[in-house]
Amino acid sequence: MGKPKAERRIEDNQAQAVATRLRVSPQKLNLVAAMIRGKKAEKAVTDLAFSRRRIAGNVKKVLESAIANAENNHGLDVDQLWVKEAFVGKSLVMKRWKARARGRIGRVKKPFSKLTVIVEEREEA
Repeated sequence: MGKPKAERRIEDNQAQAVATRLRVSPQKLNLVAAMIRGKKAEKAVTDLAFSRRRIAGNVKKVLESAIANAENNHGLDVDQLWVKEAFVGKSLVMKRWKARARGRIGRVKKPFSKLTVIVEEREEA
């Protein structure tokens, strides 16, 4: 008994990986995600390895996870993988307070993000 198995939300020649609660604002994360959109997977991993942005290491982990999912779970060829989509969403926001002058407070927002990377197997153009 139980629920029937859910259908795949992506096509058969695709694989995805998701990271939630990345400690960076969605705007900053989207700058790094834009670097890898539409690139060959190997080239995207190399670009992230040499990026100077702090969050690039986490994005690289997610991309490598998507590549591993494609190879191990779906039997796709690693050499023909491209980054089809890399999109960013909001997650929770921690709210903190900082003491300011004359007994007032200043709100400090510490945003979190989530990242979804979808890789696709296709022939080189």
